[in-house]
Amino acid sequence: MSGHSKWNNIKRKKEKTDSQRAKIFTKIGREIAVAVKEGGSGDPNVNSRLKDVIAKAKQNNVPNDNIERIIKKASGEGNSDNFESIQYEGYGPCGVAVIVETLTDNRNRTAGDLRHYFDKFGGNLGTPGCVSFMFQKKGVLVIEKEGREEDQVMEDALEAGASDFQADEDVFEIQTEPEDFSGVRDDLAAKGYGFVSAEVEQVPDTYSRIEDADLAVKMGKLLEMLEDNDDVQAVWHNWENPDEDEA
Repeated sequence: MSGHSKWNNIKRKKEKTDSQRAKIFTKIGREIAVAVKEGGSGDPNVNSRLKDVIAKAKQNNVPNDNIERIIKKASGEGNSDNFESIQYEGYGPCGVAVIVETLTDNRNRTAGDLRHYFDKFGGNLGTPGCVSFMFQKKGVLVIEKEGREEDQVMEDALEAGASDFQADEDVFEIQTEPEDFSGVRDDLAAKGYGFVSAEVEQVPDTYSRIEDADLAVKMGKLLEMLEDNDDVQAVWHNWENPDEDEA
């Protein structure tokens, strides 16, 4: 995503209510549990996926006690949680492309919920592959500009293995190839950088605008419903400047 629209999305996330933050904690907890099970270890030093999710948890202010408790539970033999990762794809109003990443223990429930949301707000749930070709997976790290020299940040990012660097009004956005993401993040963290956001994202190749105000409201509500669903881990879309369209 472009630096500007990305930063707007982050600002909206930072303004979440207590109940929304609790939901984020629950979703990240589910992601930690799956990482432990699929990686075969509760030790982030040998389970790289778990290491990445723990970094994401800390970035979202999940308490260390919560993280350790989830890892311990997921590592136990009596843990019967059985979540599977399913990606759904569809279209919002005006053909906006939407990718929804889920972790679910009931795929029929999740598919039914998502189909209902898309139908209710003027879109439709599509078939696998219908929009994913319009996105590329990229590691995206966002650093606040305040007190940082652009040339130095760019040099450090490129030395760490970044593939792209952008400066916005408020932030620096660094992109990496997915396989390089963890290494770049760790190198920059070791140099004292903190991140507003740092994760592997689905970045659209092109963007769609919604000129009709009513349809823009519907698109915003669709995204809210998707993000609020307990089974949904992430929602990616190619709606350009949603804040401006909703205004």
